[in-house]
Amino acid sequence: QVQLVESGGGLVQPGGSLRLSCVTSGFTMDYYAIGWFRQAPGKEREGVSCINSLNHSVYYADSVKGRFTISRDNTKNTVYLQLNSLKPEDTALYYCAADVRVGTAQNMCVHLLGDYWGQGTQVTVSS
Repeated sequence: QVQLVESGGGLVQPGGSLRLSCVTSGFTMDYYAIGWFRQAPGKEREGVSCINSLNHSVYYADSVKGRFTISRDNTKNTVYLQLNSLKPEDTALYYCAADVRVGTAQNMCVHLLGDYWGQGTQVTVSS
C-alpha cells in the first residue's frame, strides 16, 4: 500500500523555523521525484519545492527561494523540507507528493504533478 506521511508542522512565530518530513512507503522512492506543495484557505495549491530522482536537482518557488531547503534520504525513504525565516504568508497545509514521470523538478512543481499524495501537515505562522 502506497503511503506518504507528512509531519513536523505546527504553530511558529514569524522568523521561526520548522522541519517537515515526508516518509514514504509502498514504492521505491529512488525512482520518484518528490515535491512539497501547499494550499492556504481560499487559494490555489502551489508547488513550493521539488527534487527529482536522477540527479537530485531541485526547484524552489520564488516565494520561498533562499528560505526553504529540500533534501532527500533514499535510505530512509524520507524527504525533508527545512523552513526558515517563516512569514505569515507561509501559513498553509503542506503536502508531499511523488511522481515517476515528471522530467524535471521544476515541471513537477509548476504543473502540480503527483501520482501519490499525502494528507498534509499544517503550518501556521503567527505572533
